Amino acid sequence: MLDALQPQAPDALLALIKLYAADDRTDKIDLGVGVYRTDDGATPVFKAIKLAEQKLVDTQDSKGYLGPEGDMGFVNALMPLIFGKDATMGGRIEGMQTPGGTGACRLAFALAKKAGVSRVLMGVPSWPNHAQILADVGLEAVPFEHAKPDGHANLDALLGALRTGQAGDAVLIHGCCHNPTGVDYSTDDWAAIAEALADSPVLPIIDTAYHGLGYGLEEDVAGMRKVLQAVPEALVAYSCDKNFGLYRDRVGAFYVKAKSADQLDTIISNAAALARANWSMPPDHGGAAVRVVLRDESMRKVWLEELESMRKRLRWVRERLAQADNEVAGLNLAPMGQQNGMFAMLPLSKEQIQSLRDEHAIYMAGSGRINVAGLTKGNIDKFIGALAAVTAG
Repeated sequence: MLDALQPQAPDALLALIKLYAADDRTDKIDLGVGVYRTDDGATPVFKAIKLAEQKLVDTQDSKGYLGPEGDMGFVNALMPLIFGKDATMGGRIEGMQTPGGTGACRLAFALAKKAGVSRVLMGVPSWPNHAQILADVGLEAVPFEHAKPDGHANLDALLGALRTGQAGDAVLIHGCCHNPTGVDYSTDDWAAIAEALADSPVLPIIDTAYHGLGYGLEEDVAGMRKVLQAVPEALVAYSCDKNFGLYRDRVGAFYVKAKSADQLDTIISNAAALARANWSMPPDHGGAAVRVVLRDESMRKVWLEELESMRKRLRWVRERLAQADNEVAGLNLAPMGQQNGMFAMLPLSKEQIQSLRDEHAIYMAGSGRINVAGLTKGNIDKFIGALAAVTAG
C-alpha cells in the first residue's frame, strides 16, 4: 500500500540550511533559520534556564507521566504574564501544556473543528505551518491581506473579513511580532478589532509565539487582552521556544476562554482527548524549567534581563535597517524601525534573492522573509551594501 504514496516537495528552509552549510565562504550570512542569535551569531541556552535545569537535577525525583494536560504548575505560572493580574478572568480561562507553539496551534484548530468551525480567516502571508496544519486538520483557510505595501497592517482587510464572517468561522490573529512580516496591529487597531469581534459570530484564535520580543511583556499582549475582554470565548496558542530559548525542548501552552466557568471542564476534557490522540503526553523538561524560573525571584530577574537584551538587540537591527532606507534604491526600509520581532519581508524578486546568495553569500527564504536576528554589527553593513547592489537600476 505504501506504493500509493506520492513524493512531497522538500521543505524549502531545510534545503536552504544545507546550501548554507555547504558554502565555504567565511563571510556568509544566514537569514533563513528562524532562531534568535546574539551579536556573535550564537543561539545560547539562557542563563536562567541553566540555573533552573540544575535545580531540577538536584530536586526532581521522578520522570513519571503527568497526563495529557502536562505540568499544570508551568501552565498556571505563565497565566499572569499572558493574561494579567486577573489571569483566569473570573474563572473563565484554563489551559494545558503542549509540544511547542505548533502543538498549541494544532490543538486550537482541532478543538475549533470539533466545536463546529469549518473555515479559518487568516491574514497572509502567515507562518507557513499555519496553512499546513489547517489543511491537515481539515479546515478551510480563507485568506485576507495582512500587511499593506507601505509596511503597515491592513486593518480594513481584517475588519472586512470579520464583517462577512459567519457562524462556523474562526479568525487567526498573531498576538505580536508577526511572522513573517514583523507588521503588528497598533493600539487603536486592536481596539477596533476587539469591537468588531464583540459583535461577530467569528471565534478568535490568537497565536502568541514571540511574547516579549517586541516592546515588552505587558505591551506585547495588551492587544490580545483587549480582545479577550471583549469576546465571550477565544482560543490562545502560546510558545516559550523563543522567549526562553527552548527551541528543541518544544515548550508551549494552549488556553481557552469560555463563556462561563461552568463550561471549562467540558471544553478542557475535549482538548485533553484531542491531545491524548495526538501526542499522548507533552514533553516535560522545558516546561518544568520555565516553571522553576517563574517561581524563583532571582531566576526570574535573570530571565527578564536576558529577554530585555534580546529585545534591545532586535530593535537596534531594525533601526539600523530603517536608517539605511536612502542607501538602498527601490526598497522601502523605513517601516522596519516600527515593526517588531525576529522577521521581516523584503519585496525582492527571485533573481535578486538568487544574486544575494550567489554573489554575496547571503541566504534567505525564497519569499523574501529574513530573520533580522541573523544580522549583527559585524555583517549588517555588508548586507545593506549587497541589497543596494542587487536592487540598483
